[in-house]
Amino acid sequence: MRLLRSTGNIAQPLEFAEGPAPVPASDSVLVDVQAVSVNRGDILMTTMNPVGWELGWDIAGVVTAAAADGSGPAVGTRVVARLDEGGWAEQVAAPVSRLAVLPQNVSFVEAASLPVAGLHALRLLRASGQTLGKRILVTGAAGGVGRFLVELGAAAGAHITAVAGSTERSKGLRELGAEVVVTDINEAPGPYEVIIESAGGESLRAALGKIAPEGTIFLAGNSSGESTPVNFFEFFGGHESAQLKQFLFNASGSDADDLALLLELVATGRLHPLISVSADWSQANEVAGQLMNRQVAGKAVLTVGTKA
Repeated sequence: MRLLRSTGNIAQPLEFAEGPAPVPASDSVLVDVQAVSVNRGDILMTTMNPVGWELGWDIAGVVTAAAADGSGPAVGTRVVARLDEGGWAEQVAAPVSRLAVLPQNVSFVEAASLPVAGLHALRLLRASGQTLGKRILVTGAAGGVGRFLVELGAAAGAHITAVAGSTERSKGLRELGAEVVVTDINEAPGPYEVIIESAGGESLRAALGKIAPEGTIFLAGNSSGESTPVNFFEFFGGHESAQLKQFLFNASGSDADDLALLLELVATGRLHPLISVSADWSQANEVAGQLMNRQVAGKAVLTVGTKA
């Protein structure tokens, strides 16, 4: 069985290798993989794990062996799943609690874009509480998580301001429901009851001045890699009792219901994944480079061989 593993070299982080066929646990199905999503976190993890680590979280494919305990879908069912690792392979074992069945009008490529980015966005908005009528600022809005946040938040009745890194990357954000689109957080009008901040550094520093009293800034990432000094006195003068709250993605619980919800929204035309790069997995290193260099708006998806 062919799979992609890490080389330890961030310039060319991936290489093909041969590995044993997976052996599913009793509550898992065997999936013939058709498409996988590439996340920035996937590539960053190649530097945090030993050489040869088998990466990949988001997969879509066809069940080739049902779960031995009788749970889950039958052989031949199209599914999407989120794995802890090892998804970039021709076959994977996927726990039933981590997968959902694809509606017929959702493609493998669309489905593969959903697990990590879609689940992050959905759960961040839930953590924000009642969103109807709230003013919400989303940084990193041009990325996979950001675009889902904009569309889901707007659909839930929030007034969304989106921050993207450039005019080119910001295309389509108004169509997804953003009322204000800026390329610099300092241009965001504010104040906001909720700020979902994924850039860190100076972006987070600016966010401190945009949060409303008793509002919440969710720390959802640090794509800049920069630290942010926080001054107690910056929370005075209109930001009293505001909170900085780290958002931790629930990596161990069940994803089945949330994945099914995201798929339903895509199937009914209420959620629109932007797949700006779709390529055969033989081009994984090229796609990884584009993603790390901020050349991808939305999501990048690899099809596994010629099967997808």
